[in-house]
Amino acid sequence: MSVDGAAQSDGEVLLRVTDVKKHFPVQSAAFFRRSHDFVHAVDGVSLELRRGETLGLVGETGCGKSTLARCIMRLYDITDGTVEFEGRDITKLSTRSMRPIRRDMQMIFQDPYGSLNPRRRVGSIIGDPFAIHGLADGKSRKSKVQEVMELVGLNPEHYNRFPAEFSGGQRQRIGVARALALRPKLIVCDEPVSALDVSIQAQIINLLSDLQEELDLTYIFIAHDLSVVRHVSDRVAVMYLGKVAELGEVESVYGHARHPYTSALLSAVPLPDPERAKERERIILVGDVPSPVAPPSGCRFHPRCPKAKDLCVHEDPALVPRLDDPPGHVAACHFPVADGENIADSTPEIGIEERIVEEGLVGNV
Repeated sequence: MSVDGAAQSDGEVLLRVTDVKKHFPVQSAAFFRRSHDFVHAVDGVSLELRRGETLGLVGETGCGKSTLARCIMRLYDITDGTVEFEGRDITKLSTRSMRPIRRDMQMIFQDPYGSLNPRRRVGSIIGDPFAIHGLADGKSRKSKVQEVMELVGLNPEHYNRFPAEFSGGQRQRIGVARALALRPKLIVCDEPVSALDVSIQAQIINLLSDLQEELDLTYIFIAHDLSVVRHVSDRVAVMYLGKVAELGEVESVYGHARHPYTSALLSAVPLPDPERAKERERIILVGDVPSPVAPPSGCRFHPRCPKAKDLCVHEDPALVPRLDDPPGHVAACHFPVADGENIADSTPEIGIEERIVEEGLVGNV
């Protein structure tokens, strides 16, 4: 369901992420040499998630989507910044203090094959949350597990089967059931359909949508497929190299993309109409994604941006509304894309390309 950002109070904000950073140390090949380099996986992300909404996280592989999700879930300790859940700062809570909060925060993982222990029966896997939190045992636990299995479209009679006896789509339903067991308030869906066939993807997406409406769930939905994100999300955040490039209501971002990177992503979305696909001009980005160990100065997208100017090299743009957009639609770009503007044939300002080569920020330009 759509939520009007202007009308929200702090009480309706379920999750608040403020300037979160996660840096991983780079291991040196020589055991006697200590490395001081870090991978800037997430580098200053701030966002809010309101009750009952779905926030889509998109971006190419390595942009930091899954790392951010794991920071939110406290599966990773955060380098800097804060994560607040229901107004409580959970950034530095101990494992014991986090346990009761984890009842309200669950995660659905990408791989339905790797995320389930093949040596354990389905009933035991789904029943783990009840056992860990001491909420049910014996016949009571079995009854609750079978109830959850039926809720996600699994046959309760298959309680004693092993994961190998289920299809990929059914295995992902097992993962959904495990996440739903304790009726959490927030579920992080880390590319839950990317490993499934297209027909099965639709079933899982519809299941998640129905469960959200029935149980008043709040989702963070991570995906590569922008069409899927548009279908399931209320708002969308586009990430690039550890930062949020653009954030806003789905229709606002998809219909009025301000960041050149967002425009490039949208230009690559397949269209079902062959005639429209022929008429649309693709935005081809030059070079490779810069290394997160040594990210570019200024705007991180400037080495590949068709609109880059000298200011982009030296100054990191703020994530604020551009071109009279509403307050909820923000973009980190000094020279945003106007409605109807064609940037496919744009060329960077003179001097940018030389700077790119000198700094070695990209591969083959």
